[in-house]
Amino acid sequence: MKKPKVLVTRRWPTVVEEKLENLYDVTLNISDMPMDINDFREAIRQFDAILPTVTDLIPEEVFEVKNCRTRVLANFGAGYSHINTVAAKSSNVIVTNTPDVLSDCTADITLTLMLMAARRAGEGERELRTGEWSGWRPTHLVGTKVTGKTLGIIGFGRIGQEVAKRAHYGFGMKIIVQNRSQIKDEILLQTNASQVDNLNDLLPAVDFLSLHCPGGNENRHLISSYELSKMKNDAVLINTARGEIVDDEALINALKSNIIGGAGLDVFEGEPNLNLNYLDCKNVVLLPHLGSATKETREAMGFRVMDNLEDFFGNKAPRDQVF
Repeated sequence: MKKPKVLVTRRWPTVVEEKLENLYDVTLNISDMPMDINDFREAIRQFDAILPTVTDLIPEEVFEVKNCRTRVLANFGAGYSHINTVAAKSSNVIVTNTPDVLSDCTADITLTLMLMAARRAGEGERELRTGEWSGWRPTHLVGTKVTGKTLGIIGFGRIGQEVAKRAHYGFGMKIIVQNRSQIKDEILLQTNASQVDNLNDLLPAVDFLSLHCPGGNENRHLISSYELSKMKNDAVLINTARGEIVDDEALINALKSNIIGGAGLDVFEGEPNLNLNYLDCKNVVLLPHLGSATKETREAMGFRVMDNLEDFFGNKAPRDQVF
């Protein structure tokens, strides 16, 4: 019996690639460069399964081909807003993701950005690297305290809850959450968190705001000029969710005009393209989508994809099927 043909769209950890090659007829993207729409239109005719990542834009046009062979898109990542799931479903293509396994490390990078932005660590490192540091002085790069402050979290799923645990138990922060559905009391009690109904109740009350809601059109520019104007003028915005949740131009204006105090960003709209106006903002920390970038997590993500493939090719419903 022939092995299923599987396309891996970017390079994965070696241990995962080797295991995949033992089980399937695997084609690797050796160049590790992003595939375009035409590449995916051709691939969907040739492969039984395609294993995309967040860098792979798979819009409706990809599915508008005759003789679609692909039956599963096993996504390497928790978010899947880069895939047109409606078009996939109409073409009888299943979409899976990799929840759970990246929650800890994404929460860790959220706290990293929070601390860096609050303590102006990016500014300090740049000053040292350019030889501009003139020595310690009482008014030099004075930031803001994190311990005991109020953290607002939009989207209280797995990652949001892990962020709350680190903030509450590590830094004694007060947690306020806004979520599209009601959070169970036992989950809120874990970090003594309170839930509010809408952003207008959340934004003015927080010192730090961390985004952990889904991306896609539903939440595109959820944070724009109006929302930023409701925040404290020394508040810090952190985004480790999806770039499109934040209106870049609105945030850049808020940073330059001191409407808010600072920001820490790990994700950007239209990645890998960056709005270059961010480079003129001293009060923003910029990271190149490192949320899940640990050996342990990236390997776990790959093995979670394999779990879903095993289910699918074993004629079972994949454990992480999202559409």
